[in-house]
Amino acid sequence: MTTEDLRGRDARLTFDVTADDTATAMLSGNVPVLATPRLLAWAEAASVAAIADWMPTGLTTVGTKANISHVAASPVGATVEVHAQVSEATAKQVTFTVSAKHWAGSSDHRLILTGQLVRAFVDIERFLAGVIPQA
Repeated sequence: MTTEDLRGRDARLTFDVTADDTATAMLSGNVPVLATPRLLAWAEAASVAAIADWMPTGLTTVGTKANISHVAASPVGATVEVHAQVSEATAKQVTFTVSAKHWAGSSDHRLILTGQLVRAFVDIERFLAGVIPQA
């Protein structure tokens, strides 16, 4: 398969917001709602899942750029669905359009995240060889 085969691939992952996911717990704010860093991590997980079955052995992707808008707060107990879809792919990187919505005790959902993520293709062995060890 080629990177052209990636366009349109997508994944949806579902998470339940817990106290450990809040801005207070993650030290990214002082309110007990879903933290932006956690939501970004969930979007990254969905992007990885979207192309996992395509990735050749020995290769992976690493996050290189995130441009997201966290547009609404999600309380503890909300169920969040994160969607990542490949919008562009080259030999060096893949771009995802990401979004997320939550449910908080009803069938109505609310958009909470929109944006784009870019991940670079890397050879795992070569990438790890270039990591500077801790002194």
